[in-house]
Amino acid sequence: MPPRPRRLALLAVFCSVAVFAGSLRPAAQSARRVPRHTRHRLKPLVHGATGGVRSSAAGDDTDPPEVAVGERLFLETRFAQFFAAHVGSDVNRRLATGDPVLDTLETASGLLRGPFAGKSVNCRSCHFVDDATAMGARVNTYGDYTTRSRVPEREDGETRTPRNSPPLVNATLPRTGFVLHFDGEFPSAESLVRGTLLGRNFGWMPTETATARAHIARVVREDDGTDELARQYAGLPYWVLLQGTDPRIPSDLRLPEAYRADALRSDDDAVLDVVARLVAAYLHSLVFAQGEDGCFDGSPYDAFLAKNGLPCAPDAGEPASAYAKRLKAAVDGLAAPLYVGPGDGSFELQDQPFKFGRDELQGLRVFLTGGDEARSSAGNCVACHTPPVFTDFSFHNTGATQEEYDALHGTGAFASLPLPDLATRNAQPDAYLPPSAAHPAALGIFRRPAARERPGQTDLGLWNVWANPSIPAPQAAIAEALGVSGRSAAEVLPRTAAAFKTPALRGLGQSAPYFHTGRMASVEQAVQFYALFSQKARLGRVFNAAPEIQGIFLSTADVAPLVAFLEALDEDYQ
Repeated sequence: MPPRPRRLALLAVFCSVAVFAGSLRPAAQSARRVPRHTRHRLKPLVHGATGGVRSSAAGDDTDPPEVAVGERLFLETRFAQFFAAHVGSDVNRRLATGDPVLDTLETASGLLRGPFAGKSVNCRSCHFVDDATAMGARVNTYGDYTTRSRVPEREDGETRTPRNSPPLVNATLPRTGFVLHFDGEFPSAESLVRGTLLGRNFGWMPTETATARAHIARVVREDDGTDELARQYAGLPYWVLLQGTDPRIPSDLRLPEAYRADALRSDDDAVLDVVARLVAAYLHSLVFAQGEDGCFDGSPYDAFLAKNGLPCAPDAGEPASAYAKRLKAAVDGLAAPLYVGPGDGSFELQDQPFKFGRDELQGLRVFLTGGDEARSSAGNCVACHTPPVFTDFSFHNTGATQEEYDALHGTGAFASLPLPDLATRNAQPDAYLPPSAAHPAALGIFRRPAARERPGQTDLGLWNVWANPSIPAPQAAIAEALGVSGRSAAEVLPRTAAAFKTPALRGLGQSAPYFHTGRMASVEQAVQFYALFSQKARLGRVFNAAPEIQGIFLSTADVAPLVAFLEALDEDYQ
C-alpha cells in the first residue's frame, strides 16, 4: 500500500488570525473577512444542524458560513461581565481600560504581554492558537499555557479556573456517552458554550445568569459592525449576519437557515441559543488532519502507519478496542519496518524532527502492550488512550488529584479526606457541591485546586457532577460512558471520586502543561508519573485508583521510547 501524500504544514485553508496582535487588515481593502488560521486538514468537516458530518459546501479552502461566524463569536470580547460593567450603554464603545487579568499571559518560561490586553475575556483567552506567537509563545492547540487559567476578579475571590484548560482540537468528535469538560458537566457543545458564556470564566456569578443572557443578546442586537473584529468578517453587524438574507452578506458568511435568527425580534434566550449553535459549529470543525479516507494523516505516527500498510482506523462497526488489538498484532508482525524521516515530511511549528524510527516503534509497542500480556515494558496506555483518537472519552482516577494534594499536605492526606455519601452530599449542597443557580452560596470545596492554606479542599472531578440534582442534563451520557447504566447512583458515587475524562494524546507538543492539575510540564514527567503511580496502585496506596493503572509496568528504560512515540503524535496545527 503506497503512503498517502502528506500536505505541507502551512498549506491550505487559512492564514494566521493574530487579530489582536497587531496584524489587522484595514477594512477598506476588502469587505471580505481575512482568512483565519491554517486548520491543516484536507477537507473541512463540520457537524450540521442534524448532527451529521458534512464537507464544506464552499470547498476545501473556505469555512462553511456557520463555522466562520462561529469563529467570530468565539473571538468576541464584549460578552464578558467586565465589559458590561465598564462600557456603559453603548456596546460599540471601546473599553477605556481592559480587564487586568488579560494584561499578561502566563507561560512556562514566565510572563508575556497578553495578546488580549486592553479588552475583556473571550473564549480564546483560555484556548489559544497562534495569538501569542509574536510575544514568544509556541502555537497552541486551543489550550492554555499555564497550569490553571486566570479568571476575572469578582467578590468570590476566585482567581483561577479549577482545572487546566484542555485543548479543543478533536474534543467534540462523536462517540458513545458524549459529554464535555474534565468532569462531564456538559452533554453537548452547545450546552458547553452556554455554560461558559454565562459562567464564572466570563466573570458572571451564579446569581447573574439572567443579566449575562440579556447582555449577550444586547451585544448581538446593538453591534454595528465597526469594531476591529467585525472588520475581519465583512464589517457586518451580528443581527445582519444572523438574519441571513441581507444582500450585503458575502456567500462565505451567508448562514444556512438552521443557523439563522431574527435577533431584533427574538427573546434573549433565543439569541443566546443561536450564538451557542454557531460557536458549537466552530468547535466541531476543530479536528486534526484527515485524508479523504477519513484516516488521520498529519503526524509522523500516521505517516508510519501509511508507509507500512498498517490499519489506520477501525473498520465499520469495529470497536476501537478491537481495532487496537488488530493494530498491535500488525505492528508485532512487522519483519522489516519502513521508518519515517525527513523525506516523508517536516515540521514548521514543532521543535523536533519529523521522524518515526526504532525508538518510536519500541515506544508504540510499549504503548500497545497491556499488563495482562506482560509484566515488563507494558504501558497499558491503550486501555484508556485508544487509537486512532487516543482516548476512550471515559473517566478514570489516575492519581493526579492525589499527587497534588499529598504534595501539599503530606503522604496519605488525600486518602484520609472524609467524603460524604450521596444522601448526605445532596442533602447539604452548600457544604459539598459547586455553586449553581439553585445554590449560589455553595462552597464547592471539592471542585477547587488544592492549596496549602485550604486543607480539606481539592478537586474530585466527576464526583461533583454525578447524580448532582443541579446538573441533570449529562447524567444518562455519563452513565453510558462509565458503563453503569441501571446501577444505583449511590453505588456509583464512590467510583467517581477524583475521576476525570481521559484526554486525547494527539498534539501533545502544542498543549503543555499536562493533566487537569497542569503539574506535569513535559511528556517525560507525565510518563514518569504513571510509572510511579502504577506501582503505588498495586500496593494499594492510590485512593480509588482506576484498575487500568495497575496494569502499567514501566522500567526506566521504557520511558525514553514511550516519550519518543508520544511526541511522534505531534503535527503542525495552527
